[in-house]
Amino acid sequence: MSGPSDVLGRLDAALAASGLSCRGVVRFDGHDRAPSLADGRPASAVVLIGVVGGAMWPVFDAWRATQVDGGGSDPLDRWSKIVIDGVAKEIGAAACYPSEAPYQPFQRWAMKAEGLKPSPLGILIHPRFGLWHSYRGALLFRDWDDEIAAPVAFTHPCDRCLEKPCLSSCPVDAIKPSGFDVVGCRQHLAGPVGQRGCMISGCLARNACPVGTEYRYPPEQLRFHMQALKLPP
Repeated sequence: MSGPSDVLGRLDAALAASGLSCRGVVRFDGHDRAPSLADGRPASAVVLIGVVGGAMWPVFDAWRATQVDGGGSDPLDRWSKIVIDGVAKEIGAAACYPSEAPYQPFQRWAMKAEGLKPSPLGILIHPRFGLWHSYRGALLFRDWDDEIAAPVAFTHPCDRCLEKPCLSSCPVDAIKPSGFDVVGCRQHLAGPVGQRGCMISGCLARNACPVGTEYRYPPEQLRFHMQALKLPP
């Protein structure tokens, strides 16, 4: 399939009912290693599909309520695949996912497509959405004829943030300039203070970020994501 100028509009229309949306395009060239499609030929472009704020939460939550098993051990991954696989079939593209082998460089794609950089939490920070966004999958296209505009240049939001409240809001100092202490975070969440705090209201460091606060996830979505960070059994 070629990549005509209306393909992104068609994708957004197909995704609208789910609350997901197109998050950018990367065209593969000699500087990128393109993923192979089912026939062994390399893809020429990838369209990232993702979440912005709480747009998808009511749809996902309603779907989860209809599942006998609540959607299984990874309900968001399962739901995302159902939605994106359906759109891929409709559009004529191949789908791939961050949690599915062969693992693709989603963060690198996102940084190239949208010009994003990591925050101290490790999450890519968006100049508009802040930390309240994610990537649920991507669509690979065999032929993409359109030119892709370079992302609009902007100052990294963390470089403009003088107070950096994310670095001082974590009760166990799990957020550091050097990286995110996942083990320390999980140990805190497993204890009574973490259970009464971050597990209910969301990560205090993430909540402290002043960028994109109007896109902050609703409380139920915050709790869902915090559950995914808890200590493994």
